[in-house]
Amino acid sequence: MLAVSFPAAAFATNCYVLATGRGEECVIVDPGIGIEEQVREVLRELSLRPAAVLLTHGHVDHVHSVAAVCGGDVAAYIHQDDRYRLENPLAGLDPGLLAMFEQEFGQATTWDEPSNVRDITDAESLELAGLTFDVLHAPGHTEGSVLFSLNDIPAGLPDEVDVDATLLSGDVLFAGSIGRTDLPGGDDAAMRRSLREVVLPLKDSTLVLPGHGPGTTMQRERATNPFLNNL
Repeated sequence: MLAVSFPAAAFATNCYVLATGRGEECVIVDPGIGIEEQVREVLRELSLRPAAVLLTHGHVDHVHSVAAVCGGDVAAYIHQDDRYRLENPLAGLDPGLLAMFEQEFGQATTWDEPSNVRDITDAESLELAGLTFDVLHAPGHTEGSVLFSLNDIPAGLPDEVDVDATLLSGDVLFAGSIGRTDLPGGDDAAMRRSLREVVLPLKDSTLVLPGHGPGTTMQRERATNPFLNNL
């Protein structure tokens, strides 16, 4: 599959654009803060048409640009347990952090809720833009955090990267780490359960594309990630 990624203007949140090829429909994953122009450039350069936006969870650094990217027609998909966060994800921010946003981004800190939102649930399969996304509910970072699993891999990977599936892991699993559980809606016990029951069973040949930081593989994380080893 065609896969393009780039970091957002704040928190270096990874936004992904996935499609079966140039000139096709695409899926945009986690449109964070200040990514609108980058998305437009990618769509223009590759002649892509948005079919859907997937949200791994409802934190503002992953959803800030969702309404701008969706417009009035494209649906945003989020787990039902995080749906409430789209009413105003800025409301849960620490006042000091919100003040920093206002200084840095000005009116960008205001919030527009997307008009077309669709709830997703665990084990659901989404057929979007010619790709199949399997939803894996993995609470802990937030109540409605999910992983999106595909049986496709990005084109152009180096030969030494031996993978045959892709996981969009949001803020559940990072290279060498995991998402924090001390924010509102976080739950350390739920995160450990998700890692043990949802993440660890994934096959080693899975490419992991996280919400922050570089990509990795399940083989590498199983061998080196201390949060998995300690389970």
